[in-house]
Amino acid sequence: MVTGKHILLGVTGGIAAYKCAYLVRELIRSGAEVQVVMTPAATEFITPLTLSVLSRRTVIVEMFPRSASQTTEEWTRHIELAMWADVMLIAPASANTIAKIAHGVADNFLTTLVLAVRSPLIVAPTMDVDMLANDATQTNIRILRERGCTVVDPEPGELASGLSGPGRLPEIDVLIAQLDRVLTNAHRDFGERRVLVTAGPTEEPLDPVRYVGNRSSGKMGFSLAAAAAQRGADVTLISGPVPLETPRNVRRIDVRTAIEMNNEVLREFPATDVLIMAAAVADFTPVAPAAGKIKREGIKDGRLKIELSPNPDILKEAGRRKQHQILVGFALETDDAVVNARRKLREKNLDLIVLNNPTEEGAGFGADTNIVSLFFTDGRTEELPKMAKIDVAHEILNRVGPLLVRTNRA
Repeated sequence: MVTGKHILLGVTGGIAAYKCAYLVRELIRSGAEVQVVMTPAATEFITPLTLSVLSRRTVIVEMFPRSASQTTEEWTRHIELAMWADVMLIAPASANTIAKIAHGVADNFLTTLVLAVRSPLIVAPTMDVDMLANDATQTNIRILRERGCTVVDPEPGELASGLSGPGRLPEIDVLIAQLDRVLTNAHRDFGERRVLVTAGPTEEPLDPVRYVGNRSSGKMGFSLAAAAAQRGADVTLISGPVPLETPRNVRRIDVRTAIEMNNEVLREFPATDVLIMAAAVADFTPVAPAAGKIKREGIKDGRLKIELSPNPDILKEAGRRKQHQILVGFALETDDAVVNARRKLREKNLDLIVLNNPTEEGAGFGADTNIVSLFFTDGRTEELPKMAKIDVAHEILNRVGPLLVRTNRA
């Protein structure tokens, strides 16, 4: 997949920077075009000249042109490169650069370029074992993952400090395999498509401080939004209350209750090409939420009785209204899973339903992986093995694309 692709390679300060010479050589041999961007600290470990010779392009280090007489294109080259790239890989990625990217700091050319780049971003954290284990570093890596960035786990082994543990830059073939995988999934086949994704739980208030809800983390829906954006879609994400970072290039609408989610979905739906309902919407809501906090002392007979009424069935209503749209639903089932999934597929006028069981190991609430089965209207079923949720998201989109064509919705 790297053949003929435009690859931005970011190099930061770390002893593993010397490996970039081998990485650039292999990418060029494979037919890729490589533009290397280095932080000033990286030049202390490997010279820009070395990587310029290997990449056959001038390596960029400085934020600003050295002469005021230089062209406008040189002053705006971070924008030009951001639009040029098919993918950006930062390897090695130091703790310092990871922190800057996570928090939007743009104090050198590389971090400025990251803010502008539209293509998928891959980061390979490489540092000493204690720096990697630090809570701040782990939080920053988590932020990048949540935004849809691919993080290549560092390999264990002996480090430059003499310590042993995770922190080494993976071998060149591993990095190229990651580039292949990301480029395979990011082939821009959803360009000019409008994709609407729902994610997370809803909270149905009992009183000002309590609510009826569920344990949905929102990770599957956020992965779907990130994957669709990577593939060129115009993505809107409607999310219940979750503490996740908004994926790159995604428009986000936050809601709390099922009624709020219903209103937002139906408002966005007419202009949508694909609706993917990954949210765990509460089926019922309290009829009369208390105006003040419910006190234990005010409960008669020691029992609190709560009257519930059904919430709108958002996906069923979308199925009733659909004209050109592709509808994808999720079925979270623990009993009679296949029967219930097929019933929902039929009754809600869906094109595809994704079934998963939260009691399976690797598929529960909050997990970073999922195990799903896909059910289609023509009776086909596909069972996918356990994989990362971002990979599950791409597999789902791989099935949605042909549905758009097959139903003359291209």
